[in-house]
Formats: sequence, structure tokens, C-alpha cells
Amino acid sequence: MGHYRMTNSVKPFRCVMQIVLSVTVLLGMGSALASEGPENELPQVIIDTSEGAIEVTLRPDIAPDTVENFITYAKNGFYEGTLFHRVIPGFMIQGGGFDQDMQQKQTRSPVRNEAKPTAKNLRGTIAMARTSSPDSATSQFFINLTDNDFLNAGVRGPGYAVFGKVTGGMGVVDAIAGKKTIRTQGMADVPQEPVIIRSVSVRQTDAMTE
Repeated sequence: MGHYRMTNSVKPFRCVMQIVLSVTVLLGMGSALASEGPENELPQVIIDTSEGAIEVTLRPDIAPDTVENFITYAKNGFYEGTLFHRVIPGFMIQGGGFDQDMQQKQTRSPVRNEAKPTAKNLRGTIAMARTSSPDSATSQFFINLTDNDFLNAGVRGPGYAVFGKVTGGMGVVDAIAGKKTIRTQGMADVPQEPVIIRSVSVRQTDAMTE
């Protein structure tokens, strides 16, 4: 194909296209910033474990009672010295209810199940553990190691309430999942080497102090 000269009719068209592209880029940037705003205001917690720290961003917009319950336990120091007592590779890691002697701690009253079909148990999400009764969750939580669709509301019943997502330290989660497990004191899938939750600290945000 030979070279050609830009005509006067083409030049205005090129200018218009440049303006359209510039506006599109700016709108895209504005949209991205708008989506980041609310996320930056969401409460975050740091789960400090014997294997490292896990950062979790909580979602009070989809599970307000569950988040409030979890934060209350965290601020009261309830989780200090508890274990990740149930670890199943390819499924989830569960903790927040047993001390280092494998004794279950006394908890507050249960919270209602806030599981929703739109809040799915995807890899890296954190959800509440419970018994067969839907509204029985107290302090125990689990982190999904994979997309566990069968735990979602409406798939096999009321589902398990997702209330946040790991936003840092997923490698720590995977390291915990890789621990060798044993059966002890009538419980299966217990890490042979205890995985201790040293603390769960809450990062204050503007949304929480209003």
C-alpha cells in the first residue's frame, strides 16, 4: 500500500476521535475511583497467626449483623490464643472457637444467618461456621480455599454467610491449608502443629467512626 496525504476532511475526524477517546479515558478513570471509594471505607481486620498475617476486608453492606458480631469478638480479645482447629485442603480452614487445649470457648448469643445468593463462597472469602441450624453462628469462621458453590444460599439450603474477603496474605491461608492434620479429642482435620491466632485487630475507618 502506498503513502497517502492527510486531507482536510480527515483531519477534523481525527481530532473528534481524539476528543472522544480522551473523554472515554477520563470517564473510565472516574468510574474506577468511584468503585475504590466505598471499598477504602470498608472495615479491615488483621488476623495475626503463628504462620503470618492475613488481611481481611469486611462487608457490613451485605452482612451487617455478622460483621458487627465478628468485630465485637475481635475488639474484646476473644480470638487471642484460639486455633485454626479444622483444616481441609481444597475446601477451607476454620478457626475462632477453640483454645490451645482444644477446649471450646464460651460465646455470645448466635447471630441470624445473613447468607445471600449474591454473596458467594468463592476462594478467599470469609464466612461464618454454624451447626445444621441456620441461625446458630457465634464466633467460628472459615476461609474458603476454593469456590465452594454448594455452600451458597439456595444451593443446598440457607447457605453459609459470607461477610468479607482476604485482601492480603492468601499465601498464609494456603500455608495453613498445607499443614499435616490428625484426629484428636474426637475431632478430625486438626493441624498436628497448632496454628495459633495471636490476635484479630480492627483497623478503624471513617465509616466506622461516623
